[in-house]
Amino acid sequence: MSKLSKISLARKKFLLQPGAHIKHEYFVIKGCLKAYYLDAKGNRHIIQFAIENWWVGDFDAFYNDVPSKLHIESIESSTLFSISYDDLQELFITAPIFERYFRILVTSAFIAQRKRILSSLEKDTKQRYLEFCKTYPNIEDRVPNYDIANYLGVSAESISRIRRKMKSNPVY
Repeated sequence: MSKLSKISLARKKFLLQPGAHIKHEYFVIKGCLKAYYLDAKGNRHIIQFAIENWWVGDFDAFYNDVPSKLHIESIESSTLFSISYDDLQELFITAPIFERYFRILVTSAFIAQRKRILSSLEKDTKQRYLEFCKTYPNIEDRVPNYDIANYLGVSAESISRIRRKMKSNPVY
């Protein structure tokens, strides 16, 4: 615990912005955040939501010491723990169980990312929405439809239509 710092972030505030040199990774104690990037045309692409007990950050920038490409913004008021790169490396040496924990965490994140890519290639919007709800339990009550739609790569109207059909016909 001595390696962690507690951070409070108000709703709609940025934890990270592009161009920053990232020195910390973050663990969500309470709240909800979204990580996204803006393409050359200014279109937003949400790549992750982070809810309680999830890690969030720009891992490329953190591990490779390159400028961040991501925006990480709080959707709700949030409380997080942060750990610096140097403290994390020290922890890996002094307590090898943490290195194993992070290896398993990174492996799981890689697998989840691969599943998300394959899902977007082979599944319809409803199936992808249901997978999303399973991955992020109860988040549909915390995140606006347009953000969920952006994450899934579909229109907000499609998400609204699916949710409406599911409410009116639970076996849909």
